[in-house]
Amino acid sequence: MTPISRCAVLALATLAVAAPSSAQIDLTGMWAPIFHEDQPERIPGPEVGDYAGLPINDALRMRADTWDASLLTLPEHQCKPHPSTYGFRGVGNLRISADIDDPTQRTIKLNTHIQWQEQRREIWMDGRPHPPEFAAHTWQGFSTGRWEGNVLVVRTTHLKAGWIRRNGLVLSDRATMTERFIRHGNYLTHVYIIEDPVYLTEPLIRTNGFQSTTNPAMQPYPCYATVEVPREKGEVPHHLPGANPFLEEYATKNKLPQPAMRGGIETALPEFMRAANPERRTPNLEPRTGTPNTNPEPGTRNVEPASVRSIHVQGNVWMLVGPSSNAAVQIGDEGVLVVDTMRDSDADAMIAEIRRLAGSKPIRWIINTHAHADHVGGNLKVAEAGESIIAGNFVGQAGAQSANYAQIVAHENVELFMAKAQPAVPVHAMPTDTFFVNEFELFFNGEAVQLIHVPNAHTDGDVMVFFRKSDVLVAGDLLMTTAFPAVSRQPQGNLTGVIAALNRMLDVTVPAEKQEGGTYVIPGHGRLTDEADIVEIRDMTTVIRDRMQDAVKKGMTLAQVRAARLVRDYEGRWGATTGEWTTDHFVEAAYRAAGGVR
Repeated sequence: MTPISRCAVLALATLAVAAPSSAQIDLTGMWAPIFHEDQPERIPGPEVGDYAGLPINDALRMRADTWDASLLTLPEHQCKPHPSTYGFRGVGNLRISADIDDPTQRTIKLNTHIQWQEQRREIWMDGRPHPPEFAAHTWQGFSTGRWEGNVLVVRTTHLKAGWIRRNGLVLSDRATMTERFIRHGNYLTHVYIIEDPVYLTEPLIRTNGFQSTTNPAMQPYPCYATVEVPREKGEVPHHLPGANPFLEEYATKNKLPQPAMRGGIETALPEFMRAANPERRTPNLEPRTGTPNTNPEPGTRNVEPASVRSIHVQGNVWMLVGPSSNAAVQIGDEGVLVVDTMRDSDADAMIAEIRRLAGSKPIRWIINTHAHADHVGGNLKVAEAGESIIAGNFVGQAGAQSANYAQIVAHENVELFMAKAQPAVPVHAMPTDTFFVNEFELFFNGEAVQLIHVPNAHTDGDVMVFFRKSDVLVAGDLLMTTAFPAVSRQPQGNLTGVIAALNRMLDVTVPAEKQEGGTYVIPGHGRLTDEADIVEIRDMTTVIRDRMQDAVKKGMTLAQVRAARLVRDYEGRWGATTGEWTTDHFVEAAYRAAGGVR
């Protein structure tokens, strides 16, 4: 072999090794959807009661049976785009573009844009990890892609609740999706697999088709919410269990066996329809409601003891995530304001994380959202790590040593509850400033901080903290994404108050474009949320409240309500069988709020 040929072989080998693992085939361009597979579902939309061929469980069947399309007329349900788990089935052109790193010519990300509701999505191709579990969820989720030969494989997590079929068959926010994009000349095949431990018994596999088009039309899709139907504040349209009059219309009109329309994995098999008497068959309706939350208490996560992590929300506010609960910090030139202090065992790690974020800035203020130990247990240590500005007559009243502690603000009912605690709460862990009205205000680090008291909700001392400039609301245990809404007997709480609190949150929050982002809300336990997430929880809690009121009117006892499992369509996502707040605890609280006597 000549030196030249050796060099050529070496150069080719080097190129083969160094060739970037970017696009194996070009997917960019404009694509028009092909509807020949299932045009009736994708264009006019599916009919009520048609669940055929879908691997749904009994929980989802009940949820769809009680769904009312009038729900979509509520302003807070308008302008929502389809999540990426459904968006590719919609109408409108699809545009795929790429962001390229010029020095290396590697693909950083692929962008998809679907015209209907301007569904914009990013598919990261640079190997970045998915966000932590407590990060916010979005309609499009967080997607990462890789190439397997000429097939683009995409994995998506962090999705908001979405659709399986637009007739009440929903996906939970625990769903994930794996996709494959396959190009054959001018045709693009999209194969996607959805897994949902809450509502699906098997993975759901679907395909969509697209054809390359020379028509580059991509119209904007502005949308704003408005009142379409006058309703009482907080009203949520739905059907009570067994009361939906439209469920059998589709099967009757098309002369189809009703059991086949009820869905379940059996209805996807040809043997089901070939049965001699399919009308006598019943799909597998055994309750499979997902994996209940078996945490020892609402919001506890499987993290190392005393591990506290943080995520920047927006503006001056960070969310702190600990083993026992969430907290928040606002950081600015004047120092640090802390909302809730977790448990005593978490306080040292919490202080260390605040120091990492704020440096030497002093902790000036602590606000307690309520009196439970997983939110106030660290008061003493966090207060000792701070300092106050005290002068004039206050020095004589509070003592000069009080300047060595941060000030603690809470509703007076929090102080009253803590004052009765045994063993006694140390004096410097007690609130230094209290208020008895429903609103209290501070101005710190250049922004208004509003404390909003909601009476008799989770407790009788609950406070939401709104950072007005940063546009972040800290909700405490009035909002949890890990369990059914919790109601405390001591201090006195009530589910009716929790519903009022959720509706109050919706008054405060303002979403950005397409009902996403805008005002962010930090829950007492669980992941970062926005208005759309609160709407899901508000709707669920209101629906269950209405069911309980109907049960009480019918004279049902608590035992009968439990046996009827009136919350089974939600318990796979929100329920727990062990711990301090179980599904049974929630059912009893809802029954009591409806006027039932145990």
